[in-house]
Amino acid sequence: MREASPFHRSATPGQVGRLSPGKESTETQDWGTIMRITKLETFQVKPRWLFLKVHTDEGLVGLGEPILEGRALTVAQAVKELEPYLLGKDPTRVVHHWQAMYKHAFYRGGPILTSALSGVEQALWDLSGKAVGWPVYKLLGGPVRDRIRVYAHSHGQSNQEAVANAKERVADGFNALKTGVFGGRPARIVETPAFIDRAVDRFAAMREAVGKEVDIAIDFHGAISPQTSALLIKALEPYQPLFVEEPVQCQNVNVLADLARKTHLPIATGERLFTKWGFREILEKGAASILQPDISHAGGIFEGRIIAGMAEAYYAALAPHCPLGPIALAACIQLDASIPNFLIQEQVTLGEGYLKEPFKLQDGFLALPTGPGLGIELDEEALADKMGHDWRNRQAFHPEDGSAIDW
Repeated sequence: MREASPFHRSATPGQVGRLSPGKESTETQDWGTIMRITKLETFQVKPRWLFLKVHTDEGLVGLGEPILEGRALTVAQAVKELEPYLLGKDPTRVVHHWQAMYKHAFYRGGPILTSALSGVEQALWDLSGKAVGWPVYKLLGGPVRDRIRVYAHSHGQSNQEAVANAKERVADGFNALKTGVFGGRPARIVETPAFIDRAVDRFAAMREAVGKEVDIAIDFHGAISPQTSALLIKALEPYQPLFVEEPVQCQNVNVLADLARKTHLPIATGERLFTKWGFREILEKGAASILQPDISHAGGIFEGRIIAGMAEAYYAALAPHCPLGPIALAACIQLDASIPNFLIQEQVTLGEGYLKEPFKLQDGFLALPTGPGLGIELDEEALADKMGHDWRNRQAFHPEDGSAIDW
């Protein structure tokens, strides 16, 4: 899809706006010809994603990824419900529109609204950057680093498979990995020494295989009970994980804070928290020193920037959550480039088969995109056979008694 040049407007980029007599305060700037939103379009993309295009009357199209895993249709409808407000609006008033859509919902926050809002916000930033020919990170104050460190997921059904997979990821060029807790079965509320030993043996085998220069994080996925989590963290300490992610459910802030005080390992959480208000208590109580907002769930790029600023005041770092598609990753990279307390970025795809120019890994890092907006362009031909999906979240039941469990 060819997009019109962002420089054909009658006003030049950077022109000072003038108040227009008779105009309401929501649209007071006269930039010559103000770009207007004409349509919002969502489409499901395999394996489980939802992409958004925000169209304008100048031919520019903004991209976003408003998705909640397993709720693509629900979020698509939420985006549709935001469309009447956005139609005819100037997309470059990103923060104003975010505030209006968030506050006017009356019932604020939650995964559905903020995921819809996040994808729309990403697309508005994409349009804002395209309108002036700048990457979003320049609109946020310019880059504070030249490249972005990323990690790969590494798993296996056995220790041997986990070791082989870890070596493959390092051979691919990653110098940081993330794995999970593998104790031979789903964890019980109170665990046996054998379960703890099996889980630690798996991590120890991966550590020995890739050496001490490769970082390995471990994700408890909120599926380990408070009664077991402290034991497992203590047993993992000699192997120095990069961080321990979601050692318990993120809503259990007091227990998270207690775990953080009992260990020298960094505690990470945040993928299931939304907006700056969701992260406030985590920081105030010292429940985590690494925050993991998902830029497609937590409110978007600028909300991520605010969360990063809050974290910086507490000497905490950001490792944004992103097990999503290439648009979400592109949005994360724009944020990562602009914050001083960035640690590392999650990813599951660099865009092969989705983007005309996928991101390229070199020595564990991605170069900053230099194109305007999010710096990406969808490969429409490659996407043609990836349309539609019916992906659902896992349904997990404990094999010992059939009770529903976290996954």
